Amino acid sequence: MNFTQSLTKHIDKLVGTLKSEKDLKEVLKRKLTKKELKTFVAIEEGKSVQETMELLNADEDRINELYKTVCKKLNQEKIKKELIFL
Repeated sequence: MNFTQSLTKHIDKLVGTLKSEKDLKEVLKRKLTKKELKTFVAIEEGKSVQETMELLNADEDRINELYKTVCKKLNQEKIKKELIFL
């Protein structure tokens, strides 16, 4: 999965250059819950909601809620600062 491309798509105002793929993955592991990260990765890899539901053993509403939460977290200034080179 290309974290740089996915994050660029979901962050509204990005000032600076994103870190390397490895560093981005580490920041996301620290800042997101396991289910949030799995949901984000699954959907960004193109898996259907049904496949994601089976992967996480959750219903559709929960998957959508997790994905929305991830998108909100990615736009928090505190997290954005950790994703970019200052």
